[in-house]
Amino acid sequence: MSLLDVRGLRVSYDNADAVKDLSFTLQAGETLALVGESGCGKSTTALALMGLLPDNTRLAGQVLFEGRDLLSMAPRQMRQLQGNALGMIFQDPLSSLNPVLTLGEQVAEELFALVQLPRPAAHLHEYPQHLSGGQRQRVVIAMAIACQPRLLIADEPTTALDVSVQAQILELLARLRGELGMGLLLITHDLGVVGQHADRIIVMHDGHALESQPTSALIERPQHPYTRGLLQASLGAEHDQHYLSNRLAEINVERQPGQATRYSVNSSHYGPGRKPRAPAGNPALLKVSELTTGYGDNTVLNRINLEVGERESVGLVGESGCGKSTLSRTLLRLLPARSGSIEFAGRDIASLKGEALLSWRRQVQMIFQDPYAALNPRHSVETILDRVQRLHGQNDPGQRQQARLAMLDAVGLARSSLARLPHQFSGGQRQRIGIARALILKPRLVICDEPVSALDVSTQAQILNLLVELREELGLSYLFISHDLSVVRYFADRILVMEQGQIVEQATPHTLWHSPRHPYTRRLLAAIPGAAAPLPALQPVSGLRFAVGW
Repeated sequence: MSLLDVRGLRVSYDNADAVKDLSFTLQAGETLALVGESGCGKSTTALALMGLLPDNTRLAGQVLFEGRDLLSMAPRQMRQLQGNALGMIFQDPLSSLNPVLTLGEQVAEELFALVQLPRPAAHLHEYPQHLSGGQRQRVVIAMAIACQPRLLIADEPTTALDVSVQAQILELLARLRGELGMGLLLITHDLGVVGQHADRIIVMHDGHALESQPTSALIERPQHPYTRGLLQASLGAEHDQHYLSNRLAEINVERQPGQATRYSVNSSHYGPGRKPRAPAGNPALLKVSELTTGYGDNTVLNRINLEVGERESVGLVGESGCGKSTLSRTLLRLLPARSGSIEFAGRDIASLKGEALLSWRRQVQMIFQDPYAALNPRHSVETILDRVQRLHGQNDPGQRQQARLAMLDAVGLARSSLARLPHQFSGGQRQRIGIARALILKPRLVICDEPVSALDVSTQAQILNLLVELREELGLSYLFISHDLSVVRYFADRILVMEQGQIVEQATPHTLWHSPRHPYTRRLLAAIPGAAAPLPALQPVSGLRFAVGW
């Protein structure tokens, strides 16, 4: 008998089906991955298994756990299983922990050692907000396994975590599964993540299971075009891709009333000889020399030196807390520098004030990490863009409207989007709005602070392709900040590696990938998921050249 046997599960909200006739089994000691984009029904499936859906949800089918149907179980019986035989790790560890209670009031100390927290006794007296993202996720895992569940559901347990922390969390889950003999249901949008850790994979879209195979078979021989699209859009250790050689694959989904959904994959492979937009020798647009800053008595950035050339994409990678976002705020004059200089187009910006500072900021804009938090939920897209235009002295209403419409066309949003509010868009569409806001002033330099880390693989591919195209059209320079070396490898002409507030290495993507010099760089590379599928249709271009230092 299977530990878990799901038969024809259907979940409906109001008149919409979120999960449609889903069936699968999970054995004790096995890891099964549910993979798909946001909205495909993964998390709804997990909540249905745990009995955590709202009362107005309609359920059909069977969910047999050790032979007992969870869907027909009385609430009191279900509560006896929740947290005991059934455990769950939620996506956001900070929202899963009580911020006004110490960790010792929420979790037993011996569990901290089991999940390999570095200072179990000291953590007892700390609050959740005092820990890093990876440490908080370990605490949530400790809570989920406290009663040694026989089934553990992990809903996006590594989303937005550094690649090294992500590897540690996945290895921890694999170890706990073996030690406790649990069945593990791993939910994620990233096929590269589960390639090394799942026994079987189910690919979902629009509530349906499109494909189910053992992991190695699915990665090497995907059957469904949607699965092939996810694999081609993924960026991992095995994917030798760069914006000079190809556009990332994008998945097209066509729905016609009364007809089966049609899936196709678009990708473009460029021929040899395509040159970067920033040839070696271009003058530096941004030059940072010996920059030092921090908060209070803490020094966060220590003697930073970097340059971004005209029409160049420079990637900045490092783990959370290394100083990447502090650097972006300092470059924008949102934080004061303690020492050093920041030059833009040959001009020191440290002394700029008033109108001069506002005029300079028009040339340097930022795309933020979280498209949900970066937009005012009460403002329409038109208001969001118009406020930026008016702040920077664009007084002609007709010209402002023309610029807004042109920018929506450029970022691939319908012109009717102007009248809508942020919550009416998907995550990828919200990020397009954030890009439009950053580019509406026609800046020369755009600082991208983790712009795709919270997005699905397919949406990430669309946004990266868009940023490349906009640079081609508008002659932009980018400082692209990320914890994901695979993404930066695709997007950048040159990569800087930051550790503890210092630049420890810089090189072209090819050199950094194949001949890393610093131990920290080698550790980041080793942590990248390495079981991604090869891409026979997108082979590396021989003779490919990058912008700087080849």
